[in-house]
Amino acid sequence: MRKLHTSASTRRERAAQSGRVRIGAVLTMSAAAAVVLSGCAAPADDAAPAAARTDDQTARRVVQVAPAPEPGSGYGPLLEGPTFAADGRLIAVDVTAGTTRPKVVRIDLNRRKVTAFGDGAGLTAPTSAQFNPRDGRLTVTDFATGKVVSLDGRGGGLRVEFEGPVDGRRMQPDDLTFDPDGNMFVSDAAGNAASTEDPVGRVVRIDAATHHATVVVDALASANGIAFDEDHRGLWVSEYNRNQIDYVALDSEREEATAVHPAIRPDAGASRVDSIAVDAAGNVYQGYEGKPVIDVFSRDGASIARVSVPRSDGGKVTSATNLAIRPGTTQAYMTVSGPGGSFVYGFRAYGKGTPQSNGG
Repeated sequence: MRKLHTSASTRRERAAQSGRVRIGAVLTMSAAAAVVLSGCAAPADDAAPAAARTDDQTARRVVQVAPAPEPGSGYGPLLEGPTFAADGRLIAVDVTAGTTRPKVVRIDLNRRKVTAFGDGAGLTAPTSAQFNPRDGRLTVTDFATGKVVSLDGRGGGLRVEFEGPVDGRRMQPDDLTFDPDGNMFVSDAAGNAASTEDPVGRVVRIDAATHHATVVVDALASANGIAFDEDHRGLWVSEYNRNQIDYVALDSEREEATAVHPAIRPDAGASRVDSIAVDAAGNVYQGYEGKPVIDVFSRDGASIARVSVPRSDGGKVTSATNLAIRPGTTQAYMTVSGPGGSFVYGFRAYGKGTPQSNGG
């Protein structure tokens, strides 16, 4: 069963991991007690099914970021965490860069030029990036170490924002998002290898002032994508091992969850849901590991569109895990990876971007 924590108190190696969660009705015990959602009360089929799409489009390739891997070299590039810097350039991370490629890159989309953003020192497997509205620093999750760190405007000056256990267990931080006050919400992808009857993924809140971490929601089947809705009243959270998008309603202080329910069931097939982004109109963009598409849903769960890569590129790329929308515009860019390397593709968004219209 899933618990909503009401007191203050990722993936990666994904291919070898699995998990599951069941979502049920919210039972409020008391102001100080946890709110429990029973696994028997409401099956996952309550999530809105994908409906007929009306506005599909094909994305265009903008730039190649990393080359195809050498035969026998292990993992290929996995581009993630796209976010727009104040100068208009796109920042992204390479999860599997190791010591052979830049871990954080800066992409000039107009000139189609890719450069390293800092030397990557102190990072092991960065999975997401987001600019903190409080101080403007680039905040990065490191899946391998369980840390959340930040970088200055040149990609250096690494500062640890959070490390250590949360409620007795180290995080596997995957994606992140900020509220307007700079409080951080992180998806803890733990549980990919756990029993399907005992999912342990979480949403963790890290306070902007104290850096104290509290669990907002637990018992998730490997929490992955996370993004605030358009008015910062709740969070959209994707469960990697359930192929489901949940909606988490928050209290007025954005400190505790008041309810959570299965909201959207994408047509994932053999792929897995990955990062989530939201535009100014409230549309939800869902990326995937295992197929190079982005699905777009309205706030009420209606399927608006699917954004795909050209068919001629299908064998070169296999995942479109994340995206970012340039603030104030409908210029959208998705991170796409596969045997042919990693790339950025462009498409028209279905609503204007905000400073955090990206998958974290």
